[in-house]
Amino acid sequence: MAQTDVLLTKEPAPQTVPPCELPAKEYEVARNTGAYTSSGLATAGFRTAKYLLEEWFQNCYARYHQAFADRDQSERQRHESQQLASETQALAQRTQQDSTRRVGERLQDMHGWKSELQREVEALAAETDLLLAQRQRLERALDATEVPFSIATDNLQCRERRQHPNLVRDYVETELLKEAELIRNIQELLKRTIMQAVSQIRLNRERKETCEMDWSDKVEAYNIDETCGRYHSQSTQVQAHPHSTAFQESASTPETWAKFTQDNLCRAQRERLASANLRVLVDCILRDTSEDLRLQCDAVNLAFGRRCEELEDARHKLQQHLHKTLREITDQEHNVAALKQAIKDKEAPLRVAQTRLYLRSHRPNVELCRDAAQFRLVSEVEELNMSLAALREKLLEAEQSLRNLEDTHMSLEKDITAMTNSLFIDRQKCMAHRTRYPTILQLAGYQ
Repeated sequence: MAQTDVLLTKEPAPQTVPPCELPAKEYEVARNTGAYTSSGLATAGFRTAKYLLEEWFQNCYARYHQAFADRDQSERQRHESQQLASETQALAQRTQQDSTRRVGERLQDMHGWKSELQREVEALAAETDLLLAQRQRLERALDATEVPFSIATDNLQCRERRQHPNLVRDYVETELLKEAELIRNIQELLKRTIMQAVSQIRLNRERKETCEMDWSDKVEAYNIDETCGRYHSQSTQVQAHPHSTAFQESASTPETWAKFTQDNLCRAQRERLASANLRVLVDCILRDTSEDLRLQCDAVNLAFGRRCEELEDARHKLQQHLHKTLREITDQEHNVAALKQAIKDKEAPLRVAQTRLYLRSHRPNVELCRDAAQFRLVSEVEELNMSLAALREKLLEAEQSLRNLEDTHMSLEKDITAMTNSLFIDRQKCMAHRTRYPTILQLAGYQ
C-alpha cells in the first residue's frame, strides 16, 4: 500500500456499491376463509402462529442483504484502519527520526558550547595560577624591601652618632633619605598591586566557577539528551508521562540559552584579559622597582665611598698639621726656654749696672759728678731694662703662641678623633651593613 504524508480527514470513497433500502413490497396474505378452509376450533392456534413462505424468503433476503452490508462496511473499515495505521506508523517513524535528528543537532550545539566552556575554564585556571605566581613574587619582593629599609634607617641612626663637627647633613645623608623615601613608596605600590592581584584572582575564580556551573549543567543536559537520543520504539526503558508536554515557566529559549553561555564566556574572557594585563603590569612594576632600588643603592654606596675618601683625605691633612704643630710646639717651648734664659742672662748685667750706679751715688761732695761713666751706666741700665721689657713681651707672646699651639693641638686631635669615628661609622658600620643589601633577583621576587 502506498504511503501518504497526512492522515485521512474524511471518509474514503466506497469500493463497492453502497447499501440502500430496498423498496417495500406489499404482500397479500390469504385468509383462512372459504369452503375449503379449516375454521374449526381444533385449528385455531396453528393458523395464527405461522409465517407465510413469502415472509420467510423476505426475511432470508433481508438477512443476506444485512450480512453483505455489514461485511462491506467492515471491509471498508479494515482497509481504512490498515491505511490509517500504516500512515500513523510512518508519521510516527518520521516524527521520531526528526526528533532524534533535532536531539542530535542539540547535542552537537551543546558539545560545542561545552567544549568552549571547558577550554575557558582551563584557560582561567592556568591564568589564575600564573597570577598567583605573580602575587607570590609581589609578596616576596615586598618582604625583600624590609632589608633595604632597615639598612637605610640603621645607616641614618648610626650616622647620628657622629661627633662634632662631622655631624653634617652631607650628600650621603641626602641619598639615604631619598633611599628610605623610595623604599616606602615602593612598599606602598607593592601593597596596592597585591590588593589588585587578590581582587583579580577573586574575579577569575568567580568567572571560573560560573563557567564550571554552566559546563556542569551542560554535561548533565548532554547526558540526558544523549540518553534520549538512544531511545527508540523498541526500547524497554521508556514509560508513559502524559503531562511531560507542558512547558515549564522557567524554561529558556534557544536564543536566551545561547546568550547565557556566550555572556559567561565573554565575561570570563574579559577577566582573563584583565588578568593577563595585570601580570604584564606586575612584571613591569617589579622590574622597575628592583632597578630603581639597585640604582639608589649604588648611588648611596658611591656617596659613602666619596665621603670616606674626603674624610680620609681630611684626616690625613689634619694629621700632617698635627705633626707640624707638635714640632712647632717643641720649637716654641725651646724658644720660651731661650727667652727665659735670655731674660735671666740680662738680670746679672742689670744688677751690675744698678750696683755701680748705687755705689757711685755715694761719692762724696763734688765727686758726685755726672760724668760720662755716670751717663753710660744710666744708659746701660735703660738699655738693659728695655731689653728685658722686650724679652718679657716676646716671652709673653711666645707663651701665648705656645698656648695657642697647644689648643690647636687639642683641636686637631679632637677633629682627628671625630673623623676617625666618622670613618669607622661610615666604613665599618654603614658600608659593612650595606653588603647585606638584597640582589636584584630578590628585589624582583624571584628568590
